[in-house]
Amino acid sequence: MKPTTEILARISENSLTNKDEIFTKLYRYLLRPDIYFVAYKNLYANDGAATKGVNDDTADGFSDSKISNIIKSLADETYQPTPVRRTHIPKKSDSKKNRPLGIPTFTDKIVQEVLRMVLESVYEPIFLNVSHGFRPKKSCHTALKAIRYEFNGTKWFIEGDIKGCFDNIDHSILVGLLSNKVKDARIIKLIYKFLKAGYIENWQYHRTYSGTPQGGIISPLLANIYLHELDKFVMKLKSEFDTPNVEKITPEYRERHNEIKRLSHGIKMSEGKERERLLEEYKPKRKQLMSIPCTSQTDKKIKYIRYADDFLIAVKGSCQDCQLIKSKLTEFIGHTLKMELSEEKTLITHSSENARFLGYDVRIRRSGTIKRGGNGKVKMRTMNGSVELPVPLNDKIQKFLFSKGIAIQKDGGALFPVHRKYLTNLTDLEIISTYNAELRGICNYYGMASNFNKLQYFAYLMEYSCLKTLASKHKCQMSKIVEKFRCNSNDNKGKWGIPYETKQGKKRCCFAKYTDCKDTKNLSDIVSNAAVLYGYSRNTLENRLKAKCCELCGTTESDHYEIHHVSKVKNLKGKEAWEVAMIAKRRKTLVVCRDCHRKVIHKQ
Repeated sequence: MKPTTEILARISENSLTNKDEIFTKLYRYLLRPDIYFVAYKNLYANDGAATKGVNDDTADGFSDSKISNIIKSLADETYQPTPVRRTHIPKKSDSKKNRPLGIPTFTDKIVQEVLRMVLESVYEPIFLNVSHGFRPKKSCHTALKAIRYEFNGTKWFIEGDIKGCFDNIDHSILVGLLSNKVKDARIIKLIYKFLKAGYIENWQYHRTYSGTPQGGIISPLLANIYLHELDKFVMKLKSEFDTPNVEKITPEYRERHNEIKRLSHGIKMSEGKERERLLEEYKPKRKQLMSIPCTSQTDKKIKYIRYADDFLIAVKGSCQDCQLIKSKLTEFIGHTLKMELSEEKTLITHSSENARFLGYDVRIRRSGTIKRGGNGKVKMRTMNGSVELPVPLNDKIQKFLFSKGIAIQKDGGALFPVHRKYLTNLTDLEIISTYNAELRGICNYYGMASNFNKLQYFAYLMEYSCLKTLASKHKCQMSKIVEKFRCNSNDNKGKWGIPYETKQGKKRCCFAKYTDCKDTKNLSDIVSNAAVLYGYSRNTLENRLKAKCCELCGTTESDHYEIHHVSKVKNLKGKEAWEVAMIAKRRKTLVVCRDCHRKVIHKQ
């Protein structure tokens, strides 16, 4: 039997070559056991694999019989998703507000992951390049890179935000959109079951009338299918709005440029005083040329980028054009998608000011600075009209420092590093690791920023807050901490770090340097639309289960083998035999017989 992933890869290629193709009989791929091993492999390594939904169902206990039970219930259509457990987490944009998160049971996660793989093979090839959220080989950085290269010369920005997008997706519209592409009633019925499963909060069941639960495996893909209609609408607006230049070069620039060409030719052909006279005439005119607008600016253009429910539209036109575009967007989102464009967050901003997108400020440089561009011989206004992506230091970096208790602001406005009392109960290694992780995360994310060097001060505050936290823990001065943990090796000269023991010997965790935290590998090139590529070979997990040998007691005579799963290997103490086995194998999973698994669960 051909592996299911190979079939999905072929479906994806068909969808790419014929974007209008209708797909039928997709449900049968949910009834093939091999795809569930791939789904488990995709899920079990995540931190959420051990997180419980409304019951005790987690990645622990996965087995052939569990797959058989899922497939049987899907085959006779008795499968019924369990309500998600709703919890609330702080919003990244505003820590005072909470975002609802729905946590499914692990069985539902497995089925959703399989369903996601099937639907992604159909829809991923037809999504437009302007969409970057929750897609393979696309990220915040690919969206920002697209802005940096495509939004040059913009006059206005429209910052778009759909109010409560995930919570307000209309189920009937979503099902209708799915039915246009997927003509399989059983697939549509299963998705509808997930949408209507409801949620439990404070031990009370609540029905769901709209939205897809944030935290669901399939929710991001369903949101992209829904908002693909918005992408198509904006592209239609773009085709109607875009107009070419009446003339590319301004008459004033062309006239002065022609004068300079004649003077340049005269300089080459003349000698002596005549040449000097022409040079004196040439220099001020060349300088004046660099201050005259070159392009006529008579063209109109729209550029558009979306990441999940946030989007940014760049308009080369007038403010009235932006008002008209915004009103058309409001009407389409309200009437067609049955959602609401957030009035307070959907702003029209002149490109000389900062627009906000994905945590970056976006603006257009208006600079007359002349540099040698191209081959290095010709002087050009290389910076004028180009996109600049600075770090919003006050809104993002300062807010982070204050919220984490890393720094305080004194009367003069200067920031002052302080110790973090709640970290003093951790080990020295855990304290420095916490600071390094935070520093690396922020510096890596803002690696594209034009003012990245401004994060040097942020790194200084982080380092001294770390030193003060260690000094508070050891009840001594910072200078003694630096002296105690100073690095003596030539490679780390001038640095300090916490020593620790490993199997390979002593190592040292030095405080991170902010410039080393800039990961250029993440700033990848923009990936064009392509078929989703699935490779298949029986994974190690499947081989281990099929071997029918307990990795704890060694028995091969049991009638049932299942997987014991832990969230983190480093949390194991090594006191029990199963812990020793998992630490030795460096695996979060252990294939065990039913008797051994019961003993392990009993001892946990």
